[in-house]
Amino acid sequence: MVTLEEMQRSTAQVKGKAVFITGCDSGFGHALAKHLHKHGFTVFAGCLLKDKGGEGAKELEEFHSDRMKVVQLDVCSDEQVNQAAEYIRDNLEESERGLWAVVNNAGVSTFGEVEFTSMDTYKQMSEVNLWGTIRVTKAVLPLIRRAKGRVVNLASMYGRMGNVMRSPYCVSKYGIEAFSDCLRYEMKPWGVKVSVIEPGNFIVATGILTRDIVANTANKLWNEAPPQVKEDYGKAHFEQLMALMRSYCNSGQKSMAPVLDDITDALVSKRPYTRYSPMEPHWWIRVQMMTHLPSAISDLLYF
Repeated sequence: MVTLEEMQRSTAQVKGKAVFITGCDSGFGHALAKHLHKHGFTVFAGCLLKDKGGEGAKELEEFHSDRMKVVQLDVCSDEQVNQAAEYIRDNLEESERGLWAVVNNAGVSTFGEVEFTSMDTYKQMSEVNLWGTIRVTKAVLPLIRRAKGRVVNLASMYGRMGNVMRSPYCVSKYGIEAFSDCLRYEMKPWGVKVSVIEPGNFIVATGILTRDIVANTANKLWNEAPPQVKEDYGKAHFEQLMALMRSYCNSGQKSMAPVLDDITDALVSKRPYTRYSPMEPHWWIRVQMMTHLPSAISDLLYF
């Protein structure tokens, strides 16, 4: 978590700056839209369920503020992403000054061992988390270059290390890390800063995993698994892992503040960090172990 002292180390002017956030229906995106609006930013809040009367979108629209503009956005749709980019361009106070930042927050999560996970699940996970991030970034990058602004991508601690049952999610988040690194090198001559946010476990704060979600996912995994896989792994092994997933439902940090503070720093600091890691100390230590130690040692410690 970024301290107040660090937040004050050297900040850019907020007044007149606009930020585009994806995935504002709920979770980090919804909270961030309110948080940045309160801090004086103009917010373009992309919501998947705006046209379907989603609660999150309605709540943001009820601000009735010139600085809170809710936009219909499915990050998997080229058409909706391009329409959103056009809307932003047309509604910026001064389009010549460009768009200060995009925060690619929209994301989905799932779990399941490799042999239980369908190719469709792998594709869907990356379609939202990875291709959605790339699609949105490409659409608004000309506006951000004009502002010498920021690209902030939400990855995860699982963008830096793997874990059992998390391969579809890890694949998509590792991809965001790679994309962000490459973009950072390319954007340096343009004066655009690219930062990655790597949240740890915020299951309780965001409600991204509930007992209902675990039950539904478990049924789907078991029902769609090939007969040989069911036979080889056995129901007892499968149920044991599902019980482990259920136990995670009440885990993690209860407040989103560490993530919101880090994203804010990435947007306002004159020298934002390349990576922010808002996570509990034991997860931070694990990430360091998994990424710095020889695999033989970290595997022994954790698996």
